[in-house]
Amino acid sequence: MTWVTIGRLEDIPVRGARCVDTPEGRIAVFRTADNRVFAMEDSCPHKRGPLSQGIVHGTSVTCPLHNWVISLESGSAQGADVGQVRTMAVRNDNGTLLLDLAELRIAAE
Repeated sequence: MTWVTIGRLEDIPVRGARCVDTPEGRIAVFRTADNRVFAMEDSCPHKRGPLSQGIVHGTSVTCPLHNWVISLESGSAQGADVGQVRTMAVRNDNGTLLLDLAELRIAAE
C-alpha cells in the first residue's frame, strides 16, 4: 500500500465530500454522519455525474443527476440500478486522512 496524506477529517463536512486529484483520476472522499470516511471515483456509473456533489445518507451517496444510490462501502449501485464505481482505501489516523494510491479496486459481490 502507498498511503498519502490528503488532509484532515474536519476538512470534509459531515455528510459531505471533498475531491482529491490523483494519478488515477479524481477521487471523492466522503464523511458520514458518524465520521467514517470512504473514497471512490467521483463519477457515477450511470451518466458520469459528480458523486462528490451528491447527498450522503448512511453509507450511501445519491448522484445529483439522476438519483442513483451508490454504496460508499462497495461502490455498487443500489436497488434496481446496475453499475459499479471503483473504490480506494482511506484511513483516518487521529483526524489525519490518508489515501491508498496503490490501486483502485472493485469489490467482489
